[in-house]
Amino acid sequence: MPHIIEGERTGAGMRFAITVSRYNDTITRKLLSGAVETLLAHGVADDAIDVAWVPGAWEIPLVAERLARSGRYAAVLCLGAVIRGETTHDQHINRQVSLSLGRTAVETGVPVLFGVLTCNSLEQAIHRSGGNVGNKGVECAEAALEMVNLLKKLTSQRDAGCEAQGTGGGGNPNQVFKRSDAAV
Repeated sequence: MPHIIEGERTGAGMRFAITVSRYNDTITRKLLSGAVETLLAHGVADDAIDVAWVPGAWEIPLVAERLARSGRYAAVLCLGAVIRGETTHDQHINRQVSLSLGRTAVETGVPVLFGVLTCNSLEQAIHRSGGNVGNKGVECAEAALEMVNLLKKLTSQRDAGCEAQGTGGGGNPNQVFKRSDAAV
């Protein structure tokens, strides 16, 4: 039987950052509300949630990277809504934002969650921000909680293995997947 390692959805004593796009704010405010309510429901204190508003989705990666590198946050949630228009502009934004956020997570070891809607229509965005498809802000917060706790478990296992082998351990639990740890 395989050994299953999962993160729980608990956040007591942790601090989270949320960067959210002001563009399409009728949608993004609902995503933010869902994310904040979910974090609070899982034990995160109200004053342990920092929200950074940015003009649009394009600006999310820069702020998310700054937040992740600050060392203050267990995870950074990124919320936005990019809706297809008459040109391919949305595709360029979506691609760069998703690649940048993924790179930031890998390089910093801090979970950076992609809660940016990439919809074909306003109707789709409404459905995904509290409508009949749920609220992707809620899902983003749940994923953040799980990832933080999973990384803590993986770090504990790594440290226990290192101590058993006499090679030390310790360190920042958010640095589990840094490239320098690849051999561990």
